[in-house]
Amino acid sequence: MAYDLVIKNGTVVDGSGAPAQRADVAVADGKIVEIGKITDGAEEIVDASDCVVSPGFIDPHTHYDAQICWDGAVTPSSWHGVTSVVMGNCGVGIAPCLPESREIAMRDLVNVEGIPFDVLNTGITWDWETFPEFMDAAQARNPAVNLAFLAPLTPFRHYVMGEESMDRAATPEEIKKIAGLIGEAIDAGAFGFSTTILNQHVGYEGRPLACRNADDAELTAYARVLKARGKGTIEIAATKKLGVIDDDQYALLDMLLTESCRPVTFLGLVDRDDIPNAAQDTLEKTAPLLERGVRPQILPLPLTREFSMRNPFSFAAFPSWNQIFVDQSKEGQRAVYADSQFRNAFREELKDPVNFSDFNRIILHEVKNPELKKFEGHTVTEIAREQGKDDVDTLLDITLEDDVDNEFIFTSFNTKVDSMSRILNHPHVVIGLGDGGAHVDMLCDSGYPTHLLGTWVRDRQAMSLERAVQKLTSEPAELFCIEGRGQLKTGNHADITIFDPESVGSPERNDRSYDLPGGAKRMVRPSHGIEHTIVNGESVFKDGKLMEASSGRVLRS
Repeated sequence: MAYDLVIKNGTVVDGSGAPAQRADVAVADGKIVEIGKITDGAEEIVDASDCVVSPGFIDPHTHYDAQICWDGAVTPSSWHGVTSVVMGNCGVGIAPCLPESREIAMRDLVNVEGIPFDVLNTGITWDWETFPEFMDAAQARNPAVNLAFLAPLTPFRHYVMGEESMDRAATPEEIKKIAGLIGEAIDAGAFGFSTTILNQHVGYEGRPLACRNADDAELTAYARVLKARGKGTIEIAATKKLGVIDDDQYALLDMLLTESCRPVTFLGLVDRDDIPNAAQDTLEKTAPLLERGVRPQILPLPLTREFSMRNPFSFAAFPSWNQIFVDQSKEGQRAVYADSQFRNAFREELKDPVNFSDFNRIILHEVKNPELKKFEGHTVTEIAREQGKDDVDTLLDITLEDDVDNEFIFTSFNTKVDSMSRILNHPHVVIGLGDGGAHVDMLCDSGYPTHLLGTWVRDRQAMSLERAVQKLTSEPAELFCIEGRGQLKTGNHADITIFDPESVGSPERNDRSYDLPGGAKRMVRPSHGIEHTIVNGESVFKDGKLMEASSGRVLRS
């Protein structure tokens, strides 16, 4: 038999957790048709000597909803061996959307995902109104990787309630309409729905992202949509205090799990230096839920972000900062930053910090004012000590002196090797939270698969290769019930990643790329050691370069 593709002489790690084996893999018509010693010919033969052949990686947490309009290759995820992405997370998205609500949807993304409005206004094609139409439009663009969609609750509430969705809970009649639309999305192939309760998720005009106003009656109704169909997964950003589950949030997870009878995944676990037992306490507290199907997510990278004071998402969890997102003109932001009442309110909130309180973690990265250049590379606390000020005044005075053009680097958590190793190896913890497509102005964590394989597997030997591949492939496939992907076995779709275990990895620092529509900046992270990213039998990334293939599909539940 002649095949389309044969991958020869590789070390096959099949995604099941089983031991690696030397074998060939044959592909025909986009499917895996044989694994073993293969002697028949093929149109293309790839010699994978000294390489690992694994299932394509599945990223369970991305925000590429807008980016797929202008980047069918879904970069940089495809550079890192990712063959399928789950989009529509955290309750934010751009479908369904009435024409008169498009600016609201885009402004939500400006604040939550850090993409400039002009980029969105230029790049989003708006060749849909309903969610099924959005999915069809995505397929019509012939993407390079597979796209799986969650139904994000915010645009569904906008669609039914208009601007009132940002101010109140839905009425029973509105709940019925929204539930019907979510059901329509699931029937069209969405893999569940998503929402958030996080304070930092502010949208249009600095108002709460609309899904944050959904009460228990709403969420119960939407969970029951999944129960009635016997499919779908719920994703929720649930920890208002970073990495810490309180009693109310536990009850919310319990309710979603009980009412849907479906898997629930939440954000998220963080290994905090300032609360050393935060992750372990959360795992212990939620243990009864984990046994029933709740799955927390964690990022295997240190949480490091580069942010501008024009879009200071890193501080959005503090209520006093909400006004920064209301009037985002320089004049409006300067007035807030200079206001003593704002500064004092921020100081009070720092006494019980939701995500940080140590200004030694904030480094002045870049300024335009020549008189401030000497402080670049120094922490806010170091500068404060030199100037004889407190940290809050130092942070905000520098911002004013640089006309709000300054940028900082925030270095936070997930840095302790021993505790992170325990968390990453936990049987119920999902590795993800790469946030591909979001926060593009300050971070790029979508290179986490290569970081996991290079840093945690090869360098630190904290996890076996087989277990790491399983966590990158079959486990996210099982969480979202993505059939026919996530394992290398005959009959499955030929989503395959080939990588060199000796060189796989990604740099510690991101690069700046000016490739958004209009030439705007985003942060990207290159990959090392990914020899092939193969989607449905075709190479979309090979030897460090994107190919012309457009073999991805919109996946349907």
